[in-house]
Amino acid sequence: MEVSKQKESQFEILSIAEVSASSSDTSFCKSEPVCARFGSGSGFSKLRFGQESETSADIAFDLRISQLFKLGPAESLCISEASEANKEKAYSRGISIQFKNEEESRAFHCAFEQWKTEVVVQGSPLPNGVVSTSKSKFDDKIEASSAKMYFHYYGQLLHQQNMLQDFVRTGTYYAAVIENRADFLGRVVVDVGAGSGILSLFAAQAGAKHVYAIEASEMAEYAKKLIAGNPSLSERITVIKGKVEEVELPVKADILISEPMGTLLVNERMLESYVIARDRFLVPNGKMFPTVGRIHVAPFSDEYLYMEIANKAIFWQQQGYFGVDLTPLQRSAYEGYFSQPVVDAFDPRLLVAPAISHVINFTSIKEEDLYEIDIPLRFTSSASTRIHGLACWFDVLFNGSTVPRWLTTAPGAPTTHWYQLRCVLSQPLYVMPGQEITGRLRLVSHKAQSYTIYLRLSATVGDVLQTSSGKLDLKEPYYRMSQPQAYSLAQDQQPNQLLQAQLQVSQGFEITTNF
Repeated sequence: MEVSKQKESQFEILSIAEVSASSSDTSFCKSEPVCARFGSGSGFSKLRFGQESETSADIAFDLRISQLFKLGPAESLCISEASEANKEKAYSRGISIQFKNEEESRAFHCAFEQWKTEVVVQGSPLPNGVVSTSKSKFDDKIEASSAKMYFHYYGQLLHQQNMLQDFVRTGTYYAAVIENRADFLGRVVVDVGAGSGILSLFAAQAGAKHVYAIEASEMAEYAKKLIAGNPSLSERITVIKGKVEEVELPVKADILISEPMGTLLVNERMLESYVIARDRFLVPNGKMFPTVGRIHVAPFSDEYLYMEIANKAIFWQQQGYFGVDLTPLQRSAYEGYFSQPVVDAFDPRLLVAPAISHVINFTSIKEEDLYEIDIPLRFTSSASTRIHGLACWFDVLFNGSTVPRWLTTAPGAPTTHWYQLRCVLSQPLYVMPGQEITGRLRLVSHKAQSYTIYLRLSATVGDVLQTSSGKLDLKEPYYRMSQPQAYSLAQDQQPNQLLQAQLQVSQGFEITTNF
């Protein structure tokens, strides 16, 4: 059994009145200010009501079996469920609570839900340190071991620093928020997967009325420290430790802000949590930052990369390795290396056809639609060359009322920590200029918080149909991280004019999209 690590928190209540379980009469009423304390004791969280100077409490609620209801802007009802031995009553104890104002009521409700999620009962601790008696939707979809590693990773400051130092990413978010102050001013904002809390602070800078920063990892504690260290903004930000699938909020949000993108946009499956947060917290027609995502794909030719991957399996060609023949594993090793998507930054001149795009509208897509993504492929080759696979990147749109902004990870654009991704086929295809290339890209989600990639490309040269396919695991990429090599313009592969035009459009924010 693990005890909650939260420090005790307290609120000054204007008055409380105990409500009888059998009638609307009250058994007692305290009209003078009362101190409400949240804390841990006997292995579980409690809510106590009493005088601030007193160490003992007049009334204590076990948060495991308690609920809080809002009766009005500054009035709430807290009830405790009836015991097993007294089930004829709807509840065993209830008190009405009168707050000084609506803001204090909202803060109390938020603290109640936060402490309730940290209740400790018999069971196994979840990856973020919270213990739950039942599985949430997140737990049903994701392996516990994967979630544990995921929350551990994002609970470390060095990884948050890596993202913060991606100035393309952080700067674009800042510009998208500050340039669209009209969307944030006086509005309630929910930061989904808040991490260090930087986006919550941006929203507060833009004039948000209140920001609820939801973070499931231990980074929530660091976020509290960072936000508290910015007192001019901290009064309007509440950090809630928990998963968006589980936490409760006292009010609906006018805006969701999040950084839910992974490699190839969908890796880590946080987009699903972003959509769940939309359905649970966002008011009808509320705004989402980002609003839309696009996955771009195009065939590429890169002999250097292909040989680099193929040569990794040469080790297994040895027939006399300390007297052992390794060749029985050569084919498996070869296939294993080609099952890894390559993450790096590449020269856009490696593309041999204009890219096509798959659009994901975060404001309308259903969560289930993200479980499997099917993208039909059709390209026209611009060169006589060998195609070694499919290059992929993404961009997202912040569709603000004042200034729509794009964040792009395209080749040739300033490099981000997402880089680009390439799926390399073990069997290249030969194509001629004007040759049609067809195929399909399928992304199928799995419980390790990622996707299995199924790629098939075909091209017909003369009467010969060539088809090459591959199965790759987005969870296990090859992080090459090399900068684009210098390719001479004298080579057959000339700059892709259509790609350059696309980059100019994305960077110049000239796209008009009707969603």
